[in-house]
Amino acid sequence: MMDEGTELSLTIAQIVQRLKATHLHSQIERQAKECLHRPEIQLESLKEDVRNFLKASGWERKLQNAVYRELHVNWEKRILKSLNSMCTELGVPLARKRPAVEQKELTNKWNEMGTDEPDLSRFRPVYAPKDFLEVLISLRNPNHDSSEEASAKSHWGLIQVPLHDRDIPQMREAYSELSLTTGQLGIDDHTHVPPDLFESEHIRIGKKVVNEQDSAAAQQYSRQGCPTGLRADLWALILNSTNEPEDVMHYEQLKAGVIHHDLLVDNLIYKDVKLTASNDDYYFVFEDFLYQVLLCFSRDTAVLEHFSYNSATPPKSYIQGKVGVEEFAVVYPPNGVIPFHGFSMYVAPLCFLYNEPSKLYSVFREMYVRYFFRLHSVSSSTSGIVSLCLQFERLLQTHLPQLFYHLREIGAQPLRIAFKWMVRAFSGYLSTDQLLLLWDRILGYDSLEIVAVLAAAVFAFRAENLMEVTSLTSAEAVLADLSTLKVMPLIQIFLFATVI
Repeated sequence: MMDEGTELSLTIAQIVQRLKATHLHSQIERQAKECLHRPEIQLESLKEDVRNFLKASGWERKLQNAVYRELHVNWEKRILKSLNSMCTELGVPLARKRPAVEQKELTNKWNEMGTDEPDLSRFRPVYAPKDFLEVLISLRNPNHDSSEEASAKSHWGLIQVPLHDRDIPQMREAYSELSLTTGQLGIDDHTHVPPDLFESEHIRIGKKVVNEQDSAAAQQYSRQGCPTGLRADLWALILNSTNEPEDVMHYEQLKAGVIHHDLLVDNLIYKDVKLTASNDDYYFVFEDFLYQVLLCFSRDTAVLEHFSYNSATPPKSYIQGKVGVEEFAVVYPPNGVIPFHGFSMYVAPLCFLYNEPSKLYSVFREMYVRYFFRLHSVSSSTSGIVSLCLQFERLLQTHLPQLFYHLREIGAQPLRIAFKWMVRAFSGYLSTDQLLLLWDRILGYDSLEIVAVLAAAVFAFRAENLMEVTSLTSAEAVLADLSTLKVMPLIQIFLFATVI
């Protein structure tokens, strides 16, 4: 298999080849030929002119998006190849209809699937977050001249694409509701100062927002945190997840699909839940819910709609038709999402909020198509994982340059440690109450950017210890346990008490 660098070079070459047939190419070629006959024009200035022209014409953005799209397509091909190889090696079909006896058995144990102990030893996760990170590290902008910034701090990190990111003054303005002078659940409710005026007033306003069913007000409200007793209703309101009779019916149809047909990815779901949530002190009790939600999710073709605003395309595999009919391509799995190691942790925290499977499913699906898909897709979105990685590295490089340089020099690039936190939006790393406070703000600001801020804040909090480490292993040990951290104080101090 080709390495990421070779694959990316071929991708860029293919895009350039396509450009040769465009009007843009002929324009650039004509201007270049004219410039070559002018002695005052230097090659370097010509390169600069071309770059400026690409920016002004909007083609730089198009070229960049094309590179992301091609890279993601190649990544999806690698995942599918791995899936198909597993299918061949194990002699397991991608999909099969369950015999009537098996259907009945699954129907009877639907609410206690966690008691099953199937042999999953032969199945392996298709990929882990660290594999995806290597793909992102290989990403380059073909129009970006890295020699211009050879000495710049941007080259201390692993992400080498020139995406727009916000500095701390801009973030202070964007996240003004998180300032040190504004009341916050996650801080002011833990001060133990009677009579806790902020909390009681905040709850009163929250109840009013829920009663009025105002989605925009609920989103604004959650920027200061949602009270435990109101969070489920507020999140459902923000996500427009009403759990109408048609939503319940849709869930039941998906459940019927699970009972009638067995998919290879079902084994990947079982394996992931067993490896992650089932071993987690907070989430092991929700094992049955996780199977129900994730198995239904894999059959939900409505999830495919998110590909219309995603740079990726749904993966397709070939299914053998009837006797005498050739193979034909279908989206596989039906929802277009191949689960990776840790995927079940997107659902697990929601189990604390919703005990009705159809409601839990509806909220999770909305969270996924709004936010979570961006954490494992290659795109230039400001909430996409590439931007989050870049934002994290820039924040750390700008405000803790000594720490960043030290870790880089000992072979402990910060992103290699923080990536697993960000790709799961910290699920499984923070205590549940703290994670839900973080997700309040994701919903409140309709952005995942706060995830990158928290990742940088964690490094800042542990900076003194990290300056003493001498290897990647010891750095990972310092940051191994985040379960005692308090999210909002870390974010507030990093954003509003950092000296600029």
